[in-house]
Amino acid sequence: MPTITWTIEQNWVKPVEGSETDVVVTSTYRCKASETVGTGDSAKTYIGTVDGACSFQPPSGSFTAYPDLTEAQILGWVFANGVDQAAIEANVTQQIENQINPPVVTLPLPWAAQPLPPAVKVAEPVVIAESPAV
Repeated sequence: MPTITWTIEQNWVKPVEGSETDVVVTSTYRCKASETVGTGDSAKTYIGTVDGACSFQPPSGSFTAYPDLTEAQILGWVFANGVDQAAIEANVTQQIENQINPPVVTLPLPWAAQPLPPAVKVAEPVVIAESPAV
């Protein structure tokens, strides 16, 4: 099962909106999933990501000053404004599954000349001379 993390990558703010200052109007987000398969030297990590942006209406009611905002608070706004958390998490999980078990693969063209395997050198027979009878 992959580990999924959500992060806010950047905020765009209006310096002044009504009586408030530094009002977030758009945030970019990233949903990242990672899963490590195998152990030791054979371990391989697979990653899936979705990036996006979400815009917000001007604030009404309570207002949090920009320095007091938290990533969790802004992610809450993102999910409340149309970003489908479950669908995006399913997408990044499927990206990883498709890397582990590709649904489509490429094969060599059946009519293309295939390289011959390397030639095997056959050893010359060794003749052992009999000792002369005395």
